[in-house]
Amino acid sequence: MKFKLPAFLENIESPVEGEVALRKYAADPLAFGGDLDLFSAGGARLGIAAENSAIVVGIDEVGRGPLAGPVVACAAVLKSPDALLTLNDSKKLSRPKREAMFDAVKDACACYAIASASVEEIDEINILEADFLAMRRALQALGFPGLNETAPEIPIEVKGSFASLTTNHQPLTTLIAVDGNLKIDKMPQDIQMPIVKGDGRIASISAASILAKVFRDRYMDKLEELYPGYGFDKHAGYGTKAHLDAIRRQGFTPAHRKSFHPKGL
Repeated sequence: MKFKLPAFLENIESPVEGEVALRKYAADPLAFGGDLDLFSAGGARLGIAAENSAIVVGIDEVGRGPLAGPVVACAAVLKSPDALLTLNDSKKLSRPKREAMFDAVKDACACYAIASASVEEIDEINILEADFLAMRRALQALGFPGLNETAPEIPIEVKGSFASLTTNHQPLTTLIAVDGNLKIDKMPQDIQMPIVKGDGRIASISAASILAKVFRDRYMDKLEELYPGYGFDKHAGYGTKAHLDAIRRQGFTPAHRKSFHPKGL
């Protein structure tokens, strides 16, 4: 099921403003005309706490469209909505800018995890399911209950956990804000809110977007060292003319997705 952008986020002017609005909504959905069951005790409350009355976990992915390389997802919780005012959609930032912000974004997070799904997994279960798998792996690495995913091929990068946010053992409402119009499958649905173009509207999703993008770009740099001449360090595996020409000259590598075989090759 595809979801539309929630009405209370339609006029958001910055990711920080969106993060504030989302935390307020998570704490009191009725005040925004929300559903009482959205954050039910049956699934919405984890054993964590923070200064605010709700925890927002921003999730984004990168690498859904390339012909080669893994899909990478990040789950991030910011220390505060304004922990880093320069947060924005990673696609709107140049690579040098993303790289320059990488450590600052990590510092702005109370906790985060960056996980992936391999080329083999993408080919086996399809890109959307692999996308969700990477997201669940990131959440599991942070201690989200009820998940039992296998370890990914690429080691997960993680800082902190949901448990590390606990103060006075008070369970607070938790909302998983997913970039896009779909909820993550094979996990509780009532604690998720898909947000269309969320990486430009919600600061925690912006943070997840930047962390995932830099992580994957650096991995693709390593693939270029392993398979020189393909330009993975420049196009990150996307189907550019230079990439297609390289495939014509040198053939496919084990890093290429068999299920993404482009026409004309």
